[in-house]
Amino acid sequence: MKNVLSTPWKFVQTPGLTLILYESRTMYRQIFVDGRPLPAVVGLPTWYGYSIGRWEEDTFVVESTGFNGWAWHDQAGHPATEALHLTERFYRRDFGHLEMEITIDDPEAYTEPWTIVHELNLLPDTDLLEYVCNENEKDAQHILGQ
Repeated sequence: MKNVLSTPWKFVQTPGLTLILYESRTMYRQIFVDGRPLPAVVGLPTWYGYSIGRWEEDTFVVESTGFNGWAWHDQAGHPATEALHLTERFYRRDFGHLEMEITIDDPEAYTEPWTIVHELNLLPDTDLLEYVCNENEKDAQHILGQ
């Protein structure tokens, strides 16, 4: 995937729920890890879909459906539709590196599923900041190093 946003994000884990907090656009995702199945029909489509997660040995597997069809997969404009079924596999190779494998299965946009792998680096001692490019933002003047 080209042009993937490189802003930081973090996992927050609780016994029945994992959250992903994104610095970009100050967004979040809920991933239910309480054993519930992925629903056949999601009532209200969303930007990030409806997600369930499970562990397969040392890999965290997340399946998502229920997307609104308005999002792109990347900044290059690869489309997604409401038919998207996304499978993500997060594998921590070592202390500082995470491998994220993403399989895009969207029969309304693509002739067959396709997979990309993205390597991520740990950013220790880093806090997420409010994303300054949001509509009506007021913090750009506070960015250091201008």
